[in-house]
Amino acid sequence: MPEPRVASFPAIRGALKFYQIASIITGVMLLLLVAEMVLKYTPIRLELFLGGSGGFLWFADVIEGPEGLESTGDGINLSLGVLIVHGWFYVVYLFACFRMWSLMRWKFLRFIWLALGGVIPFLSFIMEARVARDVKTYLAEREAADAAAGAEPQNSQTEGAR
Repeated sequence: MPEPRVASFPAIRGALKFYQIASIITGVMLLLLVAEMVLKYTPIRLELFLGGSGGFLWFADVIEGPEGLESTGDGINLSLGVLIVHGWFYVVYLFACFRMWSLMRWKFLRFIWLALGGVIPFLSFIMEARVARDVKTYLAEREAADAAAGAEPQNSQTEGAR
């Protein structure tokens, strides 16, 4: 398997930072989405609203209607907002995963694990920590090895000149 080029290390560092931010935001949004789904699809049957007749921040009942579950609230449906924001941000997260994966030249299975981080609760936090540790360790070790390899020929050239 080919290794990343040293010239791509600055891009890898930028991709890692982008991946870390996207991973944390996606993980938080996924946890909010899970909480929203528990509130809506269990016997609790509630949705969160901002503004409207219930006040600043309030829960409205969800009832069984002719077309499925229907909300009784008015105002801005924050539960629906969480769903939409997580969906769109998951696309950004996938892009961050793809960029990290392609720059590091990992196997395809690693990309699958990264992508699953946006749909399995808490996995994005675990993967973010693991990827950050692995990438930082790899870059540090590779730079140290390249620096040592670069220093050896210079020493042998100066010794030969004496």
